[in-house]
Formats: sequence, structure tokens, C-alpha cells
Amino acid sequence: MTMFKDILVHLDDGPHSSTRLKVAVDLARRQGAHLTGIFVLDIPGSDLFYGAGMPYAGGGGMTEMVNSLRADQAARADVMGQAFGEAVRLQGLENEWRVVEGDTVGLVALHARYADLTVLGQPNSDESFKGPSADAVLVNVMLSSGRPVVAVPYAGQFEQVGERVLVAWNASRESTRAVNDALPLLRDAKSVTVLAVNPKRGIEGHGDVPAADICLHLARHGVKAEAAHTIAKDISEGDALLSYAADLGVDLIVCGGYGHSRAREMVFGGVTRTLLQEMTVPMLLSH
Repeated sequence: MTMFKDILVHLDDGPHSSTRLKVAVDLARRQGAHLTGIFVLDIPGSDLFYGAGMPYAGGGGMTEMVNSLRADQAARADVMGQAFGEAVRLQGLENEWRVVEGDTVGLVALHARYADLTVLGQPNSDESFKGPSADAVLVNVMLSSGRPVVAVPYAGQFEQVGERVLVAWNASRESTRAVNDALPLLRDAKSVTVLAVNPKRGIEGHGDVPAADICLHLARHGVKAEAAHTIAKDISEGDALLSYAADLGVDLIVCGGYGHSRAREMVFGGVTRTLLQEMTVPMLLSH
């Protein structure tokens, strides 16, 4: 039986790393997985401090400034590493703690390619914590790593993730990939509902009963899933999905991640953007 055997969690010194770590530890425990924590020392090169460092140029001030930033972030990484070590020790998990230096966005995506699943945080641009820009890490890892991610909301505590699951289904390549990637969690779930919002007909749409075919496929994998559909007239499809999730009291949403790349810019589609901005429970996203 396929399971997540290698899970990666990105941690930083932001206010929600502890929640992210708790979710990752719980997933690793239930899946019998090795858990790797990664902390990135994202330090600008001294050339970026040229203006600020000019008064100290004669004494190597720019280099000292960069070294000071490195030491400060390394100290924060040590604190997070201790929290990680204690969390995995309590659960007896196989684990590894990584501290790497460079561009957070690129490095987390790179390390994610060597894991079955990566746990990340929901972006919150309103916070005072200044990590990489808004949703850069989540967007890039989801779209460029080739692996599924679990996005953990910045608000709330999540004791269990994956007991009651809502699958967003629209018969697309992305939603198909998400369902397949989520199988290790779907098999263990107590309830799975597959929801089609504004289901379409035709060659790229649904059959006579929306979501029934994918539920039949899931049954062959040992997943008992219920097919459902809804029509959203006055609200967006993303809001309809979140409303349905709230009504069911789910603790995980499985969704295809829609987006495209323009050079180094990664852009999410409208439904995915709504879900990421307004999510109230963790989401497994796959592209």
C-alpha cells in the first residue's frame, strides 16, 4: 500500500511555524514517515547593502553587516531546530534537521523534489513577519516541485488532519493528479466527500452523476467516497467549496493547484487563489 514515507516541513522564525510543525509531526506519525525539517538562512549578498553600508566601507562594514545577519538567523534556526528535535523525539520519528543558506523559494522547491509531501504555511501578507514575499514559497513549491504540498492556515489549531476530507473535483488534469497524490490520506480517512461545483458536461466534464466515476475509481483503491455536487450562482466556485467544507466540518481539502509560470513569476488561477487566501482548514494541493 502506497504511503507517504518521506515528509518535508518548511520552518522559519515566523509566528506559525509551531502549528506547521505539529501538523507535519502528526502526518509523519500516522504515515510511518521520515520527517525532515528545513530552515533557510535567506541572507542578501553584501552588494545589496552597498548604500546602507557606505559609512562603514572603510572598515568592511558591509561584510560585517551580512555576517551579523547570518549569525542572527543561525541563532533563530537553532531555536527552531530544538523545537523540531523535541517534537520528533516525543513521537519517536525518524528525522533530519537541515539548515541551508540561499534563496528560500528555490531551495524549498529543490528539497521538496526529494520528499513525498511538503508541509508549508498559508501566506499572510498582513503579518509583521517579513519572510519571502507573500505566497512565493507556497506558489513555487506547488507549481515547480512535482510533488504535492499541504498548506496549513495561519489561523487556527489543527488536532487532526485528514479524518474528514473534501475533494474538489472538476475532472481536470490537476484535480486528477491531486486525487492520486492524496491516496495515502484518503485511505485512512473516516469520511471522504468528492464535490463537483457547477459540473460540466461533455468530453472534459462529468458523466450522468457528477463525481460518481472518480468515486468508483477511489473505491477500487479502498477509499469509500461519497459523490456530491452543487451549483454556485451568487458566489464564486472557491467560496462555494469553502462553504461546503464548513457545512461538512472537514479537516482537509484536496484540490488541484491551477497556475502557470511567467519566467520567475508563478501565478495561481482564480479558484486556487480564493482557497489559499480564505482557507480555514489545511489543504492538499497538487499541480
